[in-house]
Amino acid sequence: MQVTIDVFRFDPEKDQKPHFDQFVVEAEPVDRVLDLLEKIKDYHDGSLTFRRSCAHGVCGSDAMRINGVNRLACKVLVQDVGTRIKVEPILGLKVKRDLIVDMEPFFDHYKSVLPYFINDEAPPEKERLQSPEARERFDDTTKCILCAACTTSCPSFWSDSAYVGPAAIVNAHRFIFDDRDQGAAQRLEILNQQMGVWRCRTAFNCTEACPRDIHITQAIAEVKKAITSGKLD
Repeated sequence: MQVTIDVFRFDPEKDQKPHFDQFVVEAEPVDRVLDLLEKIKDYHDGSLTFRRSCAHGVCGSDAMRINGVNRLACKVLVQDVGTRIKVEPILGLKVKRDLIVDMEPFFDHYKSVLPYFINDEAPPEKERLQSPEARERFDDTTKCILCAACTTSCPSFWSDSAYVGPAAIVNAHRFIFDDRDQGAAQRLEILNQQMGVWRCRTAFNCTEACPRDIHITQAIAEVKKAITSGKLD
């Protein structure tokens, strides 16, 4: 079968503004959008630029807008999007070239919520034990792969990129509700700021965009509740 792909193009060294290039490639229904982009780069236009790595939905590097929806190109099959496909970079971050955006602001927000284990007590002889029930409390938010699909689907982030964004809140949640960690108060104070968790308007775009099926809106609501109640229920 033939598939027509409209691909967003922008080369800052020669383009004054972005445009779309159209390619027609042979494909199978079970080919992934990433496979089609690889074909274009290999056989049609070697200058096409995009991020990719594992190609198995683990690294999160190939997040992009496919037919207007944030997805990982390595997980979207041709049979699920049809024979006319439009591919664009994710929104809210500066386009560096073609489908590549500047991820630094995204990672700056991520780092701002202290996304690492904090515990000043002397470490035990072997490991810090945790019950299955305690682990289950935050298990869902450990699945984040930092693809930015959620944050760049958020209208609040589009309107003000200073908003810390869903991905950062998800990663804060993972440690806030870990009963071995002692940094919850610090993270909640950070997220209680003007550009923190209260910028969320519960649009659910983030939850729909997540390739790992994380219940992002629920996690954000739980962080809000922790701030207002002062309890980590």
